Amino acid sequence: MAFAQKQSAPNALYLDLELPSAQRQLEDPEAFFMAHRKQLVILDEVQRLPDLFSILRGVIDQRRREGESSGQFLLLGSASGALLRQTSESLAGRVAQLELTPFQAREVLAADPTTAALQSLWVRGGFPLSWLAKDDATSFGWREAFITTYLEKDIPALGPRIPATTLRRLWTMLAHNQGEILDQSKLAAALGVSGQTVGRYIDLLCDLMLVRRLPAWSGNVGKRLVRAPKVYVRDSGIVHALLGLVNLDAILSHPVAGSSWEGFVIEQLIDAAPTARASYYRTSNGAEVDLVLEFRGGQTWVIEVKRSSAPTVSKGFYSSAADIGATRRLLVAPVDAPYPLKDGVEVMNPLLASQLIASQT
Repeated sequence: MAFAQKQSAPNALYLDLELPSAQRQLEDPEAFFMAHRKQLVILDEVQRLPDLFSILRGVIDQRRREGESSGQFLLLGSASGALLRQTSESLAGRVAQLELTPFQAREVLAADPTTAALQSLWVRGGFPLSWLAKDDATSFGWREAFITTYLEKDIPALGPRIPATTLRRLWTMLAHNQGEILDQSKLAAALGVSGQTVGRYIDLLCDLMLVRRLPAWSGNVGKRLVRAPKVYVRDSGIVHALLGLVNLDAILSHPVAGSSWEGFVIEQLIDAAPTARASYYRTSNGAEVDLVLEFRGGQTWVIEVKRSSAPTVSKGFYSSAADIGATRRLLVAPVDAPYPLKDGVEVMNPLLASQLIASQT
């Protein structure tokens, strides 16, 4: 790949900005970009050269004046919150942001929608080299290496000066407490830092799209509601690697199995509804719904997640659905075929549920 370029399409130019040879080509970025007008310029690992954004603004405007209305640049790379904010500020009105998640079930299991395939995706997670590995041990090894590299190399390269051992301990604690209500003071005490510091660390992990804060439902139903967010490590394969769980048997024998499955399913469903408002619902007396999706058209779906192949829901689910005014009730579990329960509850597997939700957005 001479000069770090490759023709990925007849009219596209690719640069990997982790390579010094590619960075040297951009010593005069304005001249380089204008020399490649009428081409799609793909800049991979763009976070390595954040100063490019201010230059891209002028180049994009000039190329627009020459008749190129869109599709001038494709920017790829690790998305820190600071970088995304800089992109939005420097390229306001000139850029659209798209979050590229790990593989989702509806993307990779359409040809093999079996429970076994779904469980394999749950075990390995959706990072491509983890999912595509020849066996579970190789997949696990890739995820362990990814975690180490991300903590020791990638995060420091983005700017934050946080001890890798401290951040790994926090990440592992969040995996142990997958799907629990966030208690920053408890985490802070375990780490020997302040609650404010823990909050900043979790902010960073959320910015890097490694952790999700799922907010509590915020409507007014005349009941005392839990208001703190739940926290999930977003990729189930990373959860299992952080906890040293290599295969399905190890996961099923670990206390995290149920909450790991819950987080896996919730990620599938939220990704299928990018424009819906996602939250969870819990009252002070324990009535709860795992996921509430409020669609722009006014519909509100309540979703309970179970790992059992013969799932049931509690009375609290029905009362919560009534409190919220739910228009649809789903129970998502590893079942082979959908079927109804009483009071309009529909039982289905995560693949079918994500496809159904995607059809609403």
